[in-house]
Amino acid sequence: MFKYAYPEHFWLIAAIPAALLLWIWWWRWRSSALSRLGNTETVLPAVSKRHFWIKGLLWSSAVALLAIAWANPQMGKKKRTETQESSDIFIALDISQSMLCEDVAPNRLELSKIYIQKLVQKLEGERVGLIFFAGTAFLQMPLSSDYAFIFQSIQSASPDLLTEQGTDIAAAIQVAQKSFDPEPGGGRMLVIFSDGETHDEGAMDAAAEAFRNGTLIYTIGTGTESGGPIPTGGSGDGQYKRDENNELIRTRLEESNMQKIALSGGGEYFNIRLGDAFVTSIKNTASGLQKRTIEVRSFADYESRYQWFLLPAILFLVFDRFISYKKS
Repeated sequence: MFKYAYPEHFWLIAAIPAALLLWIWWWRWRSSALSRLGNTETVLPAVSKRHFWIKGLLWSSAVALLAIAWANPQMGKKKRTETQESSDIFIALDISQSMLCEDVAPNRLELSKIYIQKLVQKLEGERVGLIFFAGTAFLQMPLSSDYAFIFQSIQSASPDLLTEQGTDIAAAIQVAQKSFDPEPGGGRMLVIFSDGETHDEGAMDAAAEAFRNGTLIYTIGTGTESGGPIPTGGSGDGQYKRDENNELIRTRLEESNMQKIALSGGGEYFNIRLGDAFVTSIKNTASGLQKRTIEVRSFADYESRYQWFLLPAILFLVFDRFISYKKS
């Protein structure tokens, strides 16, 4: 295997044709100027045309070789694989419109994003995936150790990603079950951020089945029991969702639902207002999960070969210094 570490440095080679053209122009201008002066051999030393072109060739070759050396050609020696011990953890985020409620600041969805990012940072070393759900659920990001992309995906969460509204927690659990690595041996966890506004008893059944299949489920309740209205426009513009009688629709945190789902899933329930305490608790539980050795990345180990080009370039420049323009 062969590659250049810095191929952008090949731009230096583009200077060679321009320099050669300038070199030729200078030779012709000099010859023309001397011819107008007449016989100048008695006052000016004779210049060797052969030496002139040899020096030009040496200089051009040296620049080309220096450009190649600067680009750092590399040869692959062997393929190397990095592995790590990790568990598999999915984070399911409710992106229904009720998550825009501002009963917690700045709102339920944005506060969830903040704590999901904190949780992912704590889970460094584990494989983490993302699921977004409302009236249905979808896999936003499969299990991965690419935390930068996970953070980017978290920021993209919005009710606009799903047209079907509602809070189908069972669908989120089912997507997680299908998306876990089918190979046995690793610990599994699902962390659900939601206000729990679901009237579907299937969420408890889905959680119990997931627990039987080896998945531990934690739930994080976002919001307050007193609740609040659901914004329909921008934050703070005073526009809220209303029913057919033009009455404000209020959304409340259904803690009992979230507690039942966590109990069925063998995990625990936390209110998001506990702050960093629940993040630490989930981190400690994840650390105790069974680990599996996984391949993080496979790459070739390269060795630089710039010396092959740097040495002759230096030699050409040294030779150039010992060649005179004068005739012997």
